[in-house]
Amino acid sequence: MELYELVNYMDDYLKINEVDDASINGLQVEGKRDIKKICLGVDSSLEIFKEVSKRKADLLIVHHGIIWGGLKSIRGFVKERISYLLENDISLYGAHLPLDLHQEVGNNIQLTKILNLCDPVPFGSYRGVKIGYKGKYENSKNLKEICKNLENCLSAKVESFEFGPQNISSVGIVSGGGASAFEDCIKEGLDLFITGEPSHVIYHTAKEVGINLIFAGHYATEKLGVMALGKKIEDKYGVKTDFIDIPTGL
Repeated sequence: MELYELVNYMDDYLKINEVDDASINGLQVEGKRDIKKICLGVDSSLEIFKEVSKRKADLLIVHHGIIWGGLKSIRGFVKERISYLLENDISLYGAHLPLDLHQEVGNNIQLTKILNLCDPVPFGSYRGVKIGYKGKYENSKNLKEICKNLENCLSAKVESFEFGPQNISSVGIVSGGGASAFEDCIKEGLDLFITGEPSHVIYHTAKEVGINLIFAGHYATEKLGVMALGKKIEDKYGVKTDFIDIPTGL
C-alpha cells in the first residue's frame, strides 16, 4: 500500500489534530512510499529502529515518537536516530495522547476490556481533555484479584496499595504517567485508581482519602494501543504488522 494512504487514514481515525499534545503526532520521518510490512512499538530508540530494519519493515508506528514540541537541533542521539531512519528508508509515525484516549484502540479502553469493566466512559482530564476511562464491576472484586488479572494479561509485575474499600466496584484508569488525574478519582468517589508509573506525590493523599492504587508500569499499560491499532490496520488493508516488544520494566 502507499504510505500516505495509510498516514491519512491514521491521522483521521486517531483524530490527531484535535488533541493538544507535547508530541508531534503523525508522520515524523518519511521513508519509502511503498509499504509492505509494518512494525509497532511503544518507544522510539536506535534499538527498535535496528530491529525494524532486521525485520525488513517499511514503517514503524510508536506511542512515543522522537519529536516533542519541535526539533531544536539535529545532533547527538537525535542525529543518530534520524540518520538511521533516513539511511534505511524507514518511516516513523507517532501517536501519543490520541492513542491514549481513543475509544476503540486506545490504551485505556483496552485496559477496561482486560479488566472486564462495564459502562466505560472517558475519565481523567489532561489539558482539558479526558484521556483515560473509568468503569464498574458488575460484581465487586478485591485488589489481589485485579492485580493478578493485570499481571497475567500484561506480562508485567504490578505494584498495589490497599488504601480503600476491600470490595472494589468503581475504577479509574489513565495509562503511562497518569498520576496527575488522581484528583478526578477523589471528585468522583472511585474505589481504585490504575496508572502506569508509581507516583510518590499521590501516595499520602490516596491513603488519607481511602482510594486503592495500582501502578501497572508505564510500558506495560501503553503497549496495548499500538497492538490494537496494528490489528485494525491488518483487518482494513491486509498488510502484515509485527509488534516489537522491548520492555523497560518501568
